[in-house]
Amino acid sequence: MDKELVEILCCPATRQDLRLAQPQELSELNAAISRGAVSDEQGRVVKRPLEAALVRQDGKRAYPVRDGIPVLLVEDALVLDSFR
Repeated sequence: MDKELVEILCCPATRQDLRLAQPQELSELNAAISRGAVSDEQGRVVKRPLEAALVRQDGKRAYPVRDGIPVLLVEDALVLDSFR
Protein backbone atom coordinates (compact mmCIF):
# COMPACT_ATOMS: atom_id res chain seq x y z
CA MET A 1 0.00 0.00 0.00
CA ASP A 2 1.04 3.54 -0.63
CA LYS A 3 2.67 4.97 2.51
CA GLU A 4 1.14 8.42 1.94
CA LEU A 5 -2.34 6.91 1.75
CA VAL A 6 -1.85 5.03 5.02
CA GLU A 7 -0.77 8.27 6.72
CA ILE A 8 -4.11 9.97 5.98
CA LEU A 9 -6.39 7.05 6.85
CA CYS A 10 -8.11 6.68 10.20
CA CYS A 11 -10.51 4.29 11.88
CA PRO A 12 -14.05 5.16 10.81
CA ALA A 13 -15.42 4.28 14.27
CA THR A 14 -12.94 5.99 16.61
CA ARG A 15 -10.90 8.24 14.29
CA GLN A 16 -7.69 6.73 15.65
CA ASP A 17 -4.70 6.56 13.34
CA LEU A 18 -4.12 3.36 11.39
CA ARG A 19 -0.82 1.73 10.52
CA LEU A 20 0.09 -1.07 8.17
CA ALA A 21 0.49 -4.39 10.00
CA GLN A 22 4.08 -5.56 10.24
CA PRO A 23 4.96 -8.86 8.50
CA GLN A 24 5.15 -10.73 11.84
CA GLU A 25 1.74 -9.36 12.93
CA LEU A 26 0.21 -10.31 9.60
CA SER A 27 1.65 -13.81 9.85
CA GLU A 28 0.24 -14.23 13.39
CA LEU A 29 -3.12 -12.85 12.30
CA ASN A 30 -3.32 -15.21 9.31
CA ALA A 31 -2.37 -18.15 11.54
CA ALA A 32 -5.20 -17.20 13.91
CA ILE A 33 -7.58 -16.89 10.94
CA SER A 34 -6.64 -20.39 9.78
CA ARG A 35 -7.47 -21.68 13.30
CA GLY A 36 -10.85 -19.94 13.19
CA ALA A 37 -9.86 -17.69 16.08
CA VAL A 38 -10.60 -14.30 14.50
CA SER A 39 -14.00 -12.72 14.13
CA ASP A 40 -15.20 -9.42 12.76
CA GLU A 41 -17.15 -6.71 14.52
CA GLN A 42 -20.42 -8.56 13.83
CA GLY A 43 -19.15 -11.81 15.33
CA ARG A 44 -18.63 -13.59 12.00
CA VAL A 45 -15.60 -15.88 11.91
CA VAL A 46 -13.05 -14.62 9.37
CA LYS A 47 -12.06 -17.35 6.91
CA ARG A 48 -10.14 -15.52 4.18
CA PRO A 49 -6.42 -14.87 4.86
CA LEU A 50 -5.22 -11.30 4.60
CA GLU A 51 -2.76 -9.89 2.12
CA ALA A 52 -2.37 -6.84 4.37
CA ALA A 53 -4.18 -5.12 7.21
CA LEU A 54 -4.42 -1.70 8.79
CA VAL A 55 -4.17 -1.85 12.57
CA ARG A 56 -5.85 0.75 14.75
CA GLN A 57 -3.59 2.77 17.05
CA ASP A 58 -4.86 1.00 20.19
CA GLY A 59 -4.26 -2.41 18.58
CA LYS A 60 -7.79 -3.66 19.25
CA ARG A 61 -9.08 -3.67 15.66
CA ALA A 62 -7.67 -4.15 12.19
CA TYR A 63 -9.15 -3.45 8.80
CA PRO A 64 -8.42 -5.86 5.96
CA VAL A 65 -6.78 -4.78 2.73
CA ARG A 66 -8.24 -6.67 -0.24
CA ASP A 67 -6.66 -6.42 -3.68
CA GLY A 68 -4.68 -3.41 -2.47
CA ILE A 69 -7.81 -1.56 -1.30
CA PRO A 70 -8.40 -0.90 2.41
CA VAL A 71 -11.85 -2.08 3.56
CA LEU A 72 -12.71 0.60 6.11
CA LEU A 73 -16.16 -0.65 7.07
CA VAL A 74 -16.79 -0.80 10.82
CA GLU A 75 -18.72 -4.07 10.52
CA ASP A 76 -15.75 -5.71 8.73
CA ALA A 77 -13.16 -4.67 11.33
CA LEU A 78 -11.29 -7.63 12.76
CA VAL A 79 -11.44 -7.96 16.54
CA LEU A 80 -7.81 -8.49 17.51
CA ASP A 81 -8.21 -9.06 21.23
CA SER A 82 -10.18 -12.24 20.48
CA PHE A 83 -7.07 -14.20 19.53
CA ARG A 84 -4.29 -12.59 21.58
